[in-house]
Amino acid sequence: MNRITGRTGDDSLIEMSPTDSFSDEMNGYQQHASSSAGSLQQGQSGIDKQKHSKDSVFFRDGRRRIDFVLSYVDDKDGERKQERRKLYEANLEKVGLELETEDKMESDDGKTYFVKIHAPWEVLATYADVLKIKVPFKANDIPDNSEMPMNWLSTPFRLPGHIMHPEPDYFTAPFNKDKSDFFLIGDKETFFPPSTRNRIVYYILSRCSYFRDECGDKDKKGIKRLLNNGTYNAAFPLHDSRYWIRSRDPSCESERYSLYKHWARFFSFFKEQPLNLIRKYYGEKIGIYFAWLGFYTEMLLFAAIVGTICFVYGFLTYDDNEWSKEICSAEIGGKIVMCPLCDKKCGYWKLNSTCNSSWQSHLFDNVGTVFFAIFMGIWVTLFLEFWKRRQARLEYEWDLVDFEEEQQQLQLRPEYETKCTNRKLNRITQEMEPYLPITSKCARTCLSGATVLFWISLIIACIIGVIAYRLAVYAAFASIMKDNPTTHLQVVGPLITPQLATSVTASCINFVIIMILNLMYERVAVWITDMEIPKTHLEYENKLTVKMFLFQFVNYYSSCFYVAFFKGKFVGYPGDYVYMFGKWSKLRNEECDPGGCLIELTTQLVIVMTGKQVWGNIQEALVPWLMNWWGSRKARSHPESLYSRWEQDHDLQVFGQLGLFYEYLEMVIQFGFITLFVASFPLAPLLALINNIIEVRVDSWKLTTQFRRPVAAKAHSIGAWQEILNGMAILSVVTNAFIVAFTSDMIPRLVYMYAYQPQGEMNMKGYINNSLSVFNISEFKLANRPEDGENPFWFNSSITTCRYRDYRYPPGHEKQYAHTMQFWHILAAKLAFIIIMEHVVFLVKFFVAWMIPDVPSDVRARVKRERYLVQEYLHNYEVEKLKIQLSQNNHGEECTCTPMIYPSLPKHEVLSECL
Repeated sequence: MNRITGRTGDDSLIEMSPTDSFSDEMNGYQQHASSSAGSLQQGQSGIDKQKHSKDSVFFRDGRRRIDFVLSYVDDKDGERKQERRKLYEANLEKVGLELETEDKMESDDGKTYFVKIHAPWEVLATYADVLKIKVPFKANDIPDNSEMPMNWLSTPFRLPGHIMHPEPDYFTAPFNKDKSDFFLIGDKETFFPPSTRNRIVYYILSRCSYFRDECGDKDKKGIKRLLNNGTYNAAFPLHDSRYWIRSRDPSCESERYSLYKHWARFFSFFKEQPLNLIRKYYGEKIGIYFAWLGFYTEMLLFAAIVGTICFVYGFLTYDDNEWSKEICSAEIGGKIVMCPLCDKKCGYWKLNSTCNSSWQSHLFDNVGTVFFAIFMGIWVTLFLEFWKRRQARLEYEWDLVDFEEEQQQLQLRPEYETKCTNRKLNRITQEMEPYLPITSKCARTCLSGATVLFWISLIIACIIGVIAYRLAVYAAFASIMKDNPTTHLQVVGPLITPQLATSVTASCINFVIIMILNLMYERVAVWITDMEIPKTHLEYENKLTVKMFLFQFVNYYSSCFYVAFFKGKFVGYPGDYVYMFGKWSKLRNEECDPGGCLIELTTQLVIVMTGKQVWGNIQEALVPWLMNWWGSRKARSHPESLYSRWEQDHDLQVFGQLGLFYEYLEMVIQFGFITLFVASFPLAPLLALINNIIEVRVDSWKLTTQFRRPVAAKAHSIGAWQEILNGMAILSVVTNAFIVAFTSDMIPRLVYMYAYQPQGEMNMKGYINNSLSVFNISEFKLANRPEDGENPFWFNSSITTCRYRDYRYPPGHEKQYAHTMQFWHILAAKLAFIIIMEHVVFLVKFFVAWMIPDVPSDVRARVKRERYLVQEYLHNYEVEKLKIQLSQNNHGEECTCTPMIYPSLPKHEVLSECL
């Protein structure tokens, strides 16, 4: 068998090494080749490879486009699988699809068969009618008045016009096979773009059976089941070219190359995204994800700027921090002896040992924090409202208006159709359709809910375990570091404290637990969602979204909630401490150091948020690249083979049905970090912005270069994520108000300055002494006293009292150790602040939401214009058809009837509904 070399060793890294050292002219594609168009038999080995190029996306006749590819390998269980394949492929041919098989001898591993599928015009037209796919019928005649003032400033960020707008703008209408001449059909072979073609073919593949007509097993249906039972190894549409070089074949669009060149490269991070080309190549569902991600990143720029300004304000007012000066002062902080922070293993300590954490806390805990918390409450509203407008514009431009109803009614999941054996009459369509009995539905829902609750309880148990670790290890760190052996280290020495060591190690352990639980729960969530048998793909994704988000919410945020709202709030006081599991556990609840718990919340937030983002990007980019590199070793070992387009795509990773789901989930969890706890870390939006700039290019790079082409799918919005974002936006106002009130020291400081400053001056002098209560050391219980050798060298019997963070009466007072009136004043001020902040932010949020319409006025006008034109053109079309029909029936005789039946109706009656 003669075979022309199609790839050298340098050109073997599939989609990873853009070297093209061998001229494609040696195996150049002849577009109108005279080779046979029939399906090749599996035993046939003498194939003329000269008729193909490695970029060919056509059958061997050079005319019929490959719309889908199936692959399989013969194995020990070959007879049953071969029978299934034979029946399945025969049924595919019955519905009109055309098949062509590539022999295993021509594959790079010598084992894999490839079945190429082509959908002829009749099949495409029939299913385009069934799926109500919108196609053009008239060029858009509405002038585009969207030019912005100072438009020249955006020139560096623009892409070429043919990339941003790969297709002319048309008015569209749902395709009707019986009225095909109504639409602008030029060439039937190119009328439906490849993304629409592969969507139609996949719809057929998902519903085609692999049983004989006389067999009653209706469960044997769909390509998914054949993939699950190993009958086929893969099913995928083809990329139209290699990503690093344009196709030599002029019939190939090379849109993948354009996407890589203008979108998927990191150095294009400052350029706009070619959303129309993304939508055309990958479908609306992926297009709308990148539209949302890009819009979210753009809006993050404003939040990042304001957050950075607030951080800089804290840095510039560093020297005005009076309470930190008092803590660090040898005359004040150096003479204040603090009570032990744990039992027995912790000794007495001086206040000035927390000097560094106090200064660090001021960077995030200042007046700018309050302003930024209020700003973010308004920002999140603007983000969601402006996204609704952007989404409405995309819905119109991408022909997604009224799409949800079509999806609900027409696109049932094949699994639902096969597993639901009961049938009932649909009152709308008046057809019998499958349904799930209410008893079975309730049982499945209850089991699903119980499983979700169990896993959430497991997370909470793990968090409690981490808290217990913090309590137990803090005592060990305090004992080990009592003489502060790290002080001899330059720069970092003074920063290493028992509190910091405990917080950092606990945060790292918590992050590891989060990642392990994620891997386990992902499988469980998919399993229980499959068990519920959702009716449509939309319903399936919404159910899975809710389950995964509830789990991830508890998993990622529970530790932050603990530090923000529980740590240091229920500690009691010396002589009457509160223990985590009761006094028998000897695990005393953690206290906040005089610098406050806000800095610990910041530490927790930075570790979890940054760790998740870095790990996510490594996982998303490196893992597919390594797997593709490893998978290409077979191709590298056969340099003489052609390595065709379908073989290259076969060796890429699979972008599964839930691939986009995990991308959304990652971004929504990030959204929670920058909104729910942003009052503790104003730089969170900046970190998110940097991550998202990378994320857009990493996602586009891996989708374009490392994954098979996904099946095109439609989506008119971001789905259930919209409601989740709305819920988090409302919750963020509450959490930030509570963080400022209870985690930050802002309110106690303001109360002191305005009401308790002894000299009546508007400053913070004396605040530290005022905020610390006194305890008599002699009243310590034996279980609370430090062991011998745990106290520092400077402690002696002349020290009779210690201080602790609270507002209680001193020993000897008639109400000793009871809360002072200042405590109740501060508590009232905190509650008042929460109420005022929430009401102010919510009023502004609702006012902004009311002021900004969800659909832009020009989009509303365009939708009405299109509906008007559809009605008018269909009306005129029917009239013309009626005229022709009447003239044909008349056979040249004089007509005595009135031909103008429809035109006699006033136009406003015909078009009243659409207007």
